[in-house]
Amino acid sequence: MLLAFAVLLVFQCLGEGLVFLAGVPVPGPVAGMLLLLAALVAFPRLAGIVEAGANELLRHLSLLFVPAGVGIVVAAASGSGHWLAICAAVVGSTLSTLAVTALVLQALTPAHKRKEGGDV
Repeated sequence: MLLAFAVLLVFQCLGEGLVFLAGVPVPGPVAGMLLLLAALVAFPRLAGIVEAGANELLRHLSLLFVPAGVGIVVAAASGSGHWLAICAAVVGSTLSTLAVTALVLQALTPAHKRKEGGDV
């Protein structure tokens, strides 16, 4: 399992380095994940090595959200006095997301299904 974690860490570091050197506006871990995907396609044997470590990380995924939760609690103090703006932004972004999702669904649903009133 140590080898699996090492492979995952190497690809994350490669992604961070690639983003830093290229200056692209993509998070380093996302670039590393794309590099890992390319490596898994090129070398299928690598999947067997990474699978054990990835499954172990997935089993304990909830623990990985603890630092983010602590960060939110720490940052909450800096938001005091701005709760109306924060709530308005959350409600506004939620409503706009729902509207865009509905429009995309309507655009992708075939016209004959909409006229018949059938299930999507």
